[in-house]
Amino acid sequence: MNLVIDIGNTCVKAALFKNNHLIDHKTFNDFNELLADKTLLNQAQHAIICSVVDGLDKWYEKLNVVLPIHLFTDKTKIPLINSYQSISTLGSDRIAAAVGAYSLYPNSNVLVVDAGTCIKYNFTNVHNEYLGGGISPGIQMKFKALHQFTSKLPLIDFDKSFTDLVGVNTQQSILSGVLNGSVAEVDGIINQYKQQYSNLICLLTGGDGEYLANRLKNSIFAHQNLILIGLNTILAYHLENN
Repeated sequence: MNLVIDIGNTCVKAALFKNNHLIDHKTFNDFNELLADKTLLNQAQHAIICSVVDGLDKWYEKLNVVLPIHLFTDKTKIPLINSYQSISTLGSDRIAAAVGAYSLYPNSNVLVVDAGTCIKYNFTNVHNEYLGGGISPGIQMKFKALHQFTSKLPLIDFDKSFTDLVGVNTQQSILSGVLNGSVAEVDGIINQYKQQYSNLICLLTGGDGEYLANRLKNSIFAHQNLILIGLNTILAYHLENN
């Protein structure tokens, strides 16, 4: 079985795949918790790691003692044509999400919206060519930015039950601006892609994906494990071509 590991800014996600089938998946607070889960690790024959966090080499070495690992980098072969102009600065999570979308919907115009720390847009066309997309602040980042870059605005908790347009106090005004603004942003970006690309398939993933899916006007398919699916596809492709 394959072990795929996605190290994000807030947590570590890991999943076991048997061929293309997801067998088990877990979320850890950090890499040490993952290393301590011997039951999970001992089931795998190969592993791939995708990380947006630097400085984890010593943990990679510890895991490599348990099973062979592959670090997903810009040099890793993928089953897509990567037409991004600055591949060396392309986040590994972005291209993994695109590969996950390709594995589910090959030969299609597919837009992946990854709503996590940042809201990331990743587009692959009908020629299985990854073109790029966009990056904007995520919902939590917007709350923090309003607090950190102003002298009087408070830090507001993410209230998923809030639906009002007109905020009648400062707390509600921040909630309205951040939440309604984020929904309008994603809907607006999707509409722009639809104008340029026919038969567009839209996929939604990331920690805030479920919240957005319930409020977006556009039809969108939620796939919370899309990056993990993409990493398993990349690992299988790597093992077959090396």
